[in-house]
Amino acid sequence: MQNYKIPKNLLSKGSTNSKTAKNELLTYILYLAPHKQNSKKINLCPKASKGCAAACLFSAGRGRFSNVINARINKTEYFLDDKRGFIGQLARELHKINDKALKGRYKVAIRLNGTSDLDFIYLLKKYSGFDVLQDANFSNLVFYDYTAILGKVKKYINTDYHLTFSRKEDNERETIEALKIGANVSAVFSGDLPKQYKGFAVVDGDKSDIVMIEADNVILGLKAKGEAKRDNSGFVINNFLNN
Repeated sequence: MQNYKIPKNLLSKGSTNSKTAKNELLTYILYLAPHKQNSKKINLCPKASKGCAAACLFSAGRGRFSNVINARINKTEYFLDDKRGFIGQLARELHKINDKALKGRYKVAIRLNGTSDLDFIYLLKKYSGFDVLQDANFSNLVFYDYTAILGKVKKYINTDYHLTFSRKEDNERETIEALKIGANVSAVFSGDLPKQYKGFAVVDGDKSDIVMIEADNVILGLKAKGEAKRDNSGFVINNFLNN
């Protein structure tokens, strides 16, 4: 039995998010329910650590409200039950956004993993034949995401898909490797941001998401929010212990 309703829109305007609302570019985000918050208990964040799962931004901002949570779970059930239909709808929404951007001669930032960690670039190509990175007609769309999957960072490192690797309490080796290949790395700090971390410059990642697109081989420092303020796993870096 189908336990979801097909939503009118999969993508949400970034103006509903306190950080992406600061973006200089019009922004759209796809929000799903993270980790295993679905009826099939399928992990949509396969590299989530215990600290990350506990501190997930699913619980911050508008994500605290039951109607928002239910809408994200509904989209997730749709995705898991009918991947082809879901991706087809997503492709149509991206085409519509791109058509408006072409007519208006402006760029649009697209974040497909607001609260998940999936390879939607691959899924769009597989299920809809839509290659967003190779189709010159879609150069007005700027794709970016956070990911904890180092293989995905390596896959897209020299493409127009801007990926920032997520540092966690259990992926120190992968964090250093991501920095060595030239990627940006996000790290969550308690208190004020340090000037450097692991020998790399720290920039304010909370300023806006556009920093993820414009910055090059730096640490995107994020301040602990929501449940992350109570973290004691090591996911949030204590500035006094930071080296």
